[in-house]
Formats: sequence, C-alpha cells, structure tokens
Amino acid sequence: MKTFLAMIGWLMVSALAADVVSVAIAQTADEGADDAPTSQPEGEDAATVINLASVVAENSAQVLDQAEAARATTEAAALSDLEAVGVSDLSPPAVGDRGAAASLSAVDRSSSNQPLSVSAASEPSVVLVVPADGQFGIATTNLSELADLDDRIAQSNPQPLPEIPEDALETDADVLPTFRLSLVPVTEPVVPANRRSIIEFEGRITDADGTLVPHDVVVTLTTGAGEFQGADYDADTAGFQVLARQGQFAATLRSSLEAQQVRIRAAASAYAAQGIDEQEAVTLDPLPPLETFTQVEFATNLRPTLVSGVVDLRIGPGGTNFWGSYADFLDPDDIGDTEFDLGAALFATGSLGEWQFTGALNTRRALNETCDGNRLFRNDQFCDNTYPVYGDSSQNDYLTPSIDSFFIRFQRDAEVAGGEADYFMWGDYETLEFARSSQEFTAITRQLHGFKGNYTLGNFQLTAMYANNLRPFQRDTIAPDGTSGFYFLSRRVILPGSENVFIETEELNRPGTVIERRQLNRVSDYEIDYDRGSLLFRQPVYRTRIDPLGKTLVNRIVVTYQVDTADGGDLYAGRLQYNFKAGQPDVGGWAGITLISEAQGDQDFSLYGADVQIPLGATGSLTGEYAHSYFERFGESADGNAYRLEAQGPLFTPTVQGLAYLRSADEGFSNTATTSFRPGQTRWGAAVNAAVGQTTRLNFQFDQEINRGVAPEVLIEEVDLFNPGQFAEPGERVDNTLTTYRAGVRQSLGSVNVGLDYVNRDRTDRLGDTSANSQQFVPQLAVPITGDLSFRAQSEINVGDDDDLAYPDRTTLALDWAVQPGVTMRLSQQFISSSGADPRNITSLDTLVDYELGDNTSLRSRYSLIGGYGGLIGQAALGLNHRIILAPGLRATLGVEHVINDAFNNTGAGEQFEQPFAVGLGGTSLGILGGTSYSVGLEYTNNPDFQASARVEHRDSSSGSNTVFTAAAAGKVTNALTTLFRFQTANFANQTITGELGNSTDLKLGMAYRNPISDQWNALMSYEYRRNPATSPDSLLIDSGIGSSDHTLSLEAIYAPSWQWEFYGKYAFRISDATLADDFEFSNSIHLMQFRTSYQFAYRWDVLGEVRYITQPEASFNEVGTSIELGYYLTPDLRLGVGYSFGSVDNDGFGGGYRSASGPYFGVQLKVNELLNGFGIQPDVVPPQQEESLVDTALTPEEAEAVDGAAPADDVSFINPAATAEVVAALVDAASDFAAAFSPIAAVPPESSSDRGI
Repeated sequence: MKTFLAMIGWLMVSALAADVVSVAIAQTADEGADDAPTSQPEGEDAATVINLASVVAENSAQVLDQAEAARATTEAAALSDLEAVGVSDLSPPAVGDRGAAASLSAVDRSSSNQPLSVSAASEPSVVLVVPADGQFGIATTNLSELADLDDRIAQSNPQPLPEIPEDALETDADVLPTFRLSLVPVTEPVVPANRRSIIEFEGRITDADGTLVPHDVVVTLTTGAGEFQGADYDADTAGFQVLARQGQFAATLRSSLEAQQVRIRAAASAYAAQGIDEQEAVTLDPLPPLETFTQVEFATNLRPTLVSGVVDLRIGPGGTNFWGSYADFLDPDDIGDTEFDLGAALFATGSLGEWQFTGALNTRRALNETCDGNRLFRNDQFCDNTYPVYGDSSQNDYLTPSIDSFFIRFQRDAEVAGGEADYFMWGDYETLEFARSSQEFTAITRQLHGFKGNYTLGNFQLTAMYANNLRPFQRDTIAPDGTSGFYFLSRRVILPGSENVFIETEELNRPGTVIERRQLNRVSDYEIDYDRGSLLFRQPVYRTRIDPLGKTLVNRIVVTYQVDTADGGDLYAGRLQYNFKAGQPDVGGWAGITLISEAQGDQDFSLYGADVQIPLGATGSLTGEYAHSYFERFGESADGNAYRLEAQGPLFTPTVQGLAYLRSADEGFSNTATTSFRPGQTRWGAAVNAAVGQTTRLNFQFDQEINRGVAPEVLIEEVDLFNPGQFAEPGERVDNTLTTYRAGVRQSLGSVNVGLDYVNRDRTDRLGDTSANSQQFVPQLAVPITGDLSFRAQSEINVGDDDDLAYPDRTTLALDWAVQPGVTMRLSQQFISSSGADPRNITSLDTLVDYELGDNTSLRSRYSLIGGYGGLIGQAALGLNHRIILAPGLRATLGVEHVINDAFNNTGAGEQFEQPFAVGLGGTSLGILGGTSYSVGLEYTNNPDFQASARVEHRDSSSGSNTVFTAAAAGKVTNALTTLFRFQTANFANQTITGELGNSTDLKLGMAYRNPISDQWNALMSYEYRRNPATSPDSLLIDSGIGSSDHTLSLEAIYAPSWQWEFYGKYAFRISDATLADDFEFSNSIHLMQFRTSYQFAYRWDVLGEVRYITQPEASFNEVGTSIELGYYLTPDLRLGVGYSFGSVDNDGFGGGYRSASGPYFGVQLKVNELLNGFGIQPDVVPPQQEESLVDTALTPEEAEAVDGAAPADDVSFINPAATAEVVAALVDAASDFAAAFSPIAAVPPESSSDRGI
C-alpha cells in the first residue's frame, strides 16, 4: 500500500514539475525570440558553401509571416476543421529527425479565431558543414543519439553542396531562396475508420513571397495509417508520390479499420523546388527536404447494424457427421451413440449509442482455428496458404481475433479531443499502451489473449488487461552471420502468433546498452516455422555495422515468444497515465505508473514502476523511470530495482547542446519482455557539443560504466548449448568500472573537415585487483572527392603505457557513394594492429537507405497483381524488398561483409563464447564469428502482369558455410490464368550449428484459373517439394543423420454449368522419403480423392452428395466417407435437411483394425441476418464509387431549346402510346416463353441465389 501511495505521489509531483518546467521554457523561448537576429550577416564571400538549412531557419520568421499572410484566407476553414481533431499545435518532427532545422517552422494553430502566427520549430542552425561526431558512445534507447543531436546544429555530411546554376534561382549572390511546403485537408478531417471513407488534401509549394513555384515538383506522402488512393506517380520510390503541377497538388487518403490519430507527412526535394533535376544533384550532402506535417483522425465507425452467421442443428448416429470436423468423423469414442449437436457461428457489429459493438461466437471451435491449428491473431503467412495463388487480389481482415470461441469489443472515441479511443474487449490483443517511449524497464511487448480496456478521463488515461493464455515465455538472442537464415530458436513448437522479433544494435565490446532497436513484421520482414522454431528473413542480417566515423556496432536478433505447451497461467496488468496536455501526450508529455503480475504454476513474476517524459522546448526532453521486479521459481526468488534518468536540450544558447543520463539495474532486476539490458550494470555521464563560430565545434564527454553481478556461464557441451533452458546459467562474478573522458575539436577547412579527439579510459577490475589507464588520440579526416563520393579516415592511436584490449590501435577507411537520392553505398575497412584484439579486420559493403516512412502503403500497391494476389502475400511470396533503382521497375541490393578472426572477448559484462542462442538476458555473452558474407539481389516489378525476384547470399568461414538462394516469379499467363513459382534453399545460420545439418529446400508452384468473364469454371493447382522440412538442432543431440523429402500435389476444381448444377472435385497426394540412419530408410505416400455435386431441382428443393477416399498404402490405411442429403427451404433463411452418412476405416497397418458407422440424420440450418425485430438488417448503403471522367459537351441553341421545352417526367401526356404497347407485348412474350421452359413442379427460379437461401 505504501508503494502504491508513493507512486501516486510520483504522478502528482511529476504533473506539478511539468507545469513549472513548461512555464519556464515558454518564458525562455519568448526571451530568446526577442533577442534572435532577424537579418543575415553581411560580408559573405560568394564562393563560400551555403547551408540552405541554416539560411532558411534564420529567416524563417520573416518568410513565413509573408507566406502565411498570402494563404491565411484559404487555410482558415481547414485549420478550424483540424481543431475538431484535437490538433491545436502541429508539432515539429520528433527530436533527431533529419531536416528539422530546415524551413519547417511550424504554424501556431492554437486557435482558428486568431490570426496565424509563426513560431520557430527549432533554433537557427549555424553554417557548419562538418561530420557528425558519432564518437560520444552514449547509447540511449528512447532519446536521440548525439549523432542525431548534431543534425539539429549542422549537417552531418562533410561534402560541399553541388554548385547551383545562378540563372535557375532568383536570389542574391550570398543568400539561397527559401520555400515552403504546405498540406491541409480540404474535406472533413475526421472520418469513420471503415476503409471506405476518404479525406482529400490540397498542398502548395511557395517561395518566400508566397508565390507558387512555376514548375512541377514530385511530392512524397507518407501516412501512419490508411492508404492513399490513385496512381503512384513514381512506384519505384518509397512512399506515395504525387506531382505538384505549378506548385499545387492534391491527394486522397482512405481510412483504415482502426480508429486512431493519423499523422501525414509531405516532403519534396529542395532541388526540385528550385527547378533543378534531383538526379543530377545526387550528393552525400543533400539539402534538407521541404517537409510539413498534418494530422487527421479516423474515428470509431458507428455503422448500421449488421448480423451474419448460421445456427445448425443435427440429430443422428455418433461419428457420422460427414459435413463437420474431420477429426470427429468416425471417432471411436462417438460410434454407437446418438448425437444431438447444436452449434452456432455468429458475427455482429453495429452501434449502441456512442459505442461501436463488434462480436463473434463459434460454439464448435476457436475463432482463429483453421485446419492447421489455432494461433494468436490468425495472421496467415504465405507459407501457411494451401495454394500459393488464388487468382484474385482480395484482402482478408480478421476483425474478431480470438484463440477461444468468443470475441467482443465495445469502443468509442475519447471524450477528450485527440485522445486514444476508449474500449473494452475480450480477445487477442497487443500491449502497445505498456510500451511507451518513456518506458524501458517497466515496458512489456507481448501478444496476449483475454480482457483489455482503455479509458480516458480528462488528463488521465487508465489501461487494464488480463490474459489467461500464458505459456512459458522465452527470450532468445542470436548473433547473425550475415545471411537471412535459417536462424533456429532455442525451443520447438512455438505458440503461433506469439512472437516479437527485433534487431538490436549495440557498441562492440560494450554490451548492456542498446543504441537502436527496430521491430520487424511477420510476412513483410520475415517468415517463421512455428513447429521447428526457425526464422528466415527477407534481407541479410549483418554481424557488424560501422558508423560514418568508425565506431564498430554489432547487431543482435532478439526474439520473444511463448512455447505451445499445456502449462497455463494468468497475467494482470494496469497502467495509470496523466497527460500534461489532455489528448496530446506527445506535445505536453506525461507521467505514468505501471503494475504487472504473472502467475504461472511454480513461477511468479511481478513488476511495477513509474515513468515520466517532459518535452523541454522544441528539441529537448526529460525522461525518468523507476522499476521494481520480483521473480520466484521453484522456491527461489530474486528482486531488484532499476532507474533511468535522461535529459537533453540546448544549454544557454541553441548552438550548445547538452545531454546527461543515468541508467542502473540491480543484479536481481528482471524483465525479459523489453529492450535488452544487463542486470548489475550502472552507466552515467554527460556530454556537451558546442559550435564556436561557423566552422568550429567542440565536444566534451564524461561516461562511467560499472558492472557488478554474475556473468552467464560459458557452455561447452552440446546438450547445454542446444537446450539452454529459460534463463542463462549463472557463471563467474564481475566487478569492474570503466571511466571515459573525451574532448575533441572539429574544424571545417573549406570543403575538408578535420578533427582531433583525446580519450582517456580508466579501467578497474576489483575482483582481480587490477587497473589500467589508457590514452588515445583520434585524428579524423573527411574529404569530398566529388559531390556524390566522399572519403573518410580515422585512426585510434594509443599513446600511454597501458593499452585497453577493448580499444586497440585501429584505422578506419571508408568511401560513401550517393547512388541516388536517399540511397548510399558504403565501403569501409577497419585495420586493427594491436595484438590480442579481435576481430582483426572488418570489411563491409552495404546499401543504406534514408527511411522516413511510417506506413506500408507502397507494399499493397507495388507488390500486387490485379486479379492475381494481394500486396502483402505478393511480397511474402516474391521476397520483394530491394533498394537500388537500376531502371524503372528494376531494383537491386548489394552487400559484402568480411570479418577476420572470431571475436569472443572478455568484456566488462563477462566472457563471450560461441553459442547458437543466448536465453533470457544472457545476450551479453554473444560474440562475433569471423568469415565472409556477401549478397546480391534483384527484382523486377515494372510489368503489371509479371513480377520476379532473385537473391543469393553466401557465408564462408572456418566454422562452415551457409548459402541462401531464393528465386520467385509470378504473373498472368492469360486473363484467366495466374501462376506463381518460388524456390528457396538455405542452411542454418546459428553459431555451432552451421554445416552440421543439411540444407532445407522448398519449391512451390501454383496456378489458378479464374475467368473474369464467366464464373462457370474455376480451378486451383499447387505443387510443393520440400527437403529437410523438419530438421532441427535436436537431431544433433542424438547423433542422427535425419534427412527427409516430400512431394505434395493438390488439384481442385469447381464447375457450375447452370444455376441448378454444381460439381466439385479434388485430388491430392504426398510422397515422403526419410533417412533415420545410414542403414534405415523408409518411404510413405498418402492420397486424397473427393467429389461433390449439388442439384437445385426446384425453387425450394435441392439434393447434394459427396464421397471422400483417403488411402495410405504403406500403412494399409483406407478411409471412405460418403453422404447424401435432401434439403428443403421453408424460407430463404431456414433449411431442413435429411440425409444418410456412411464411413469406414481400415487401419490394419497401425493395429487399429476396422471400424465403421452409418445411419440417417436430420438437420436444420438457420441463416442469421436479423435479431430483435430488425436488429441486423443493414439498410442499402452504396459505397462511394470512382466516377468516370466528365466530358464537357456544349449544347447547340436548338438542342437547349428542345430540352427546355421537354415535358416533365411525371407528365402522363408525355408518354408515347406506341412505344408503351411494344414494351407490354415484349414482356408478355418473354413471360410465356419463360413459363413453358419448366415443368409445373419447378417454379421459376429467381435470378439471385440469395433469394433461394443459398
């Protein structure tokens, strides 16, 4: 109780502090605005390199006042609409966003009734073209690194700008022009989240005087949700492109199904705004893009009520339900009984007052269950589809995901404008509300099932959840080998849909603090085999990464998931958050408290804590967090605390930026569902980066890292490596400190940038009673060779008597080549000369892309075949994700990584060793395996009827090799025939596994016949060859050379020659071969044959029958099932059926003998589309359709007069008697011919099958 009261106190104190800080910041900003310079300094040399970002920022107040005055009238209505969304301040980009200091001063839109005013989005930039420092080594998770901090002060690239032709610009000799990009919704900015409603936008590109630019400019649009409509002007470029003709453009955004606030970004090239071809201005030091942001809302869809489903009653002998589940047919436990089976499958959605209701119920199975099993969220992968291609480009959305038989959700828009939706639900859900940017130690990222609710009341937001599906929770960290896989997890039989996959980056030999964490998405980024626990990525995952100035970073694959076992447990969690600015926590900040409790048999876990995040002006922020955990397992327990405090922002002047931080986690603290950290590590320090004049920068840093606790035990035996358990085994204790002092200077000498740092490191090991004090000088050089090619060099030279093995003498050389706008190829080489330091050398060639996207709009448009397959499935099938544009629709990727010697070093966190995966929080013990990796990929998508992709990857080292090869092609052979081919083969990429198992190979071929003109005949075909589809590290433990292969073919077709007849047939077989040892092999085959026909012989009568035969000759297994049924429709929604079923199983091969069951049955099927006196009947709602282009045709005066003199339509005198007689006679003749075509028994069938209840 005391803890809870203390946390409530934390919340109140945080709220008070935030208000005080906000007032102080506002006053400081006002004073700074009064003293800010309003004119450009004179005396600039015409030959001096001009930084457009700084020039624009310094003149932003004057320029935007003029621009806004010209546009205030046209934007007033749109801005008042934005206020309805809860947008009173269109905030600048997040801290660290590149280009935030450009001409993107945000417009103050706090009130539509006041004149528009201008406030700077960030402080004026200094004209300094020097490289970003990148050497502070301060690794934070939720705050920007200092490399991004430098971007707010000056450009981070060293090259001069390409020369701009003077006649292309209307500017003085020393000042480049400023431009403004705007984007505002011109229709209602709040629309229902129904994937049908649209919002129209208009945008403008103007110069400093508010005049539209006189040429065409391509604008890139990205959105956090929804999908832009229309044709993408440049499909090869990420995002959605529109053409701004003469400075004006328009776009249409279609809503998604999820109610949320949506941020839209518009960006355009600064070169294109000046009329310069961007392809000719490719440079590593590009001008910051023009960009702007706007916000709209997809509101809760209060739609008309809709109910759909079926209620089914069957009475008959047990084990004879041929039309039910295959597992229940001929079940020995049911044979001989009389079965009374009542089942229902229902779906309903609609509005109850201001609440939207969505629900589903299935009494016979789980809502997510398919023939392949049950999974969280039921998000199908390409590898899970029965047929590779279905001949249509439809898209499935599962609105009621639940691993049990019930789903319900009530949702409404928050009463606070801009707030997150209020909802209460039961079903599958994610834990986004428990992973805010202010949370690290208290955050959890899980996929769960149960109850969840969220409610906003004023400034308070309360979230609660309960999960009843807990299984053993596993966390694996894997060191990549430079290829895309296969990467094995430590456990088999993963609970489908429960995984979360991340790529984390940390500094080499400094484990414990993550610099970058990126979450990956199933289908678009990877595919997973849940049965054997393996991952295959869409792109290679390299071992290392070298930043622009030589800091070596290492990548880690982090996967959390649940193991699908019978063990169960419960989770309870709650979070109370106070938003300092109601409805806009990202603008005003927040404080929150979190409580989590898990109970799982012999294992209990609890976590509680508090966190706060407060913006400090436009570029700064303050983040604080406290967490406490308690863990008990098999009678043993551990608990501990964790703290985090981080602050960054300008110090006294915008040209001086500061950062201070403290991070500490006790040895007993635990949380495996968040960002990686090391228990027992404390890290604190501060840094200052200051610009002195326009060509000089100084930086100072202090950092101290303290490691205590127990390192993971070094494992040697295979049984320990391949079955490591849930948590890392404790090894030797560590107790050491590393203190770093760093001071440096950067100087711009024309277009060349030089720098020199002095670094002092003091390392103390208290267990070994040893210490060392090392000193380094780090000279740096950056020389532009051409506008798109630059050379960088850095040398780390130890000059003291003591050497630090973690920081040996090292020389780094790098070449950066701007291949095209936003795409850079980097070739880098590191030479390490000190003895005893690994790796010795690192060579890398990689393709870097400047991603500033927040949507997957391009996936659905670029990777779809109209009438062939949908976007995400198409991307999954073809593996499309390449970067370098070679030609329209032709893209490529190239990468090389060469690491000499393995790198398993002794670090402050303990000893590193070779292992296939590290479990729990033991990722600090992972090292690097040396070798060479390269990859080449190519894709083609320019033909609307054909797409193809291929990629080859190879890794070679002393520990083995791994080759990954994938190739795929898909297209429309004819208008009715779609085909898809995919081949992939790979070995296993984990350390200690590579080369020990055979390659896993998969080949798929699919064809679909779907005639868009006639639907009488449809057919599907699938063929798949698999080699070693189930091998895993477990086979290495029994020293068995298990190998297997299988061929699977499936054909099915449906033929409907008329409205009365329908024929369906299917044939499938699988042939398998397996080798369990050198002297033991076996093969097996299984066949399935199925035929069904139905005949509608009268308006209310139908008859249908089906026969199914399954045989497995090698096992002497044969199964036959058949059923025939006569049905009668009492109403279009109610059908009575009587039939006879028969089935038998001959299972001599497995000793099961023979069994059979048969007998008559009676059934009633009710199609549900109405409840409670009209509830469920949807009124006629015609979705908006794309209109044909209008053609303006002018009438001649005679035609106009004739139209004006025409009689009104309701004037009976205008009816032509002769024409009326002809129509009546034609109708009589048609009715006579129609009636004579049928017997008196068969009434005339209606045109719509729904009228017959089918």
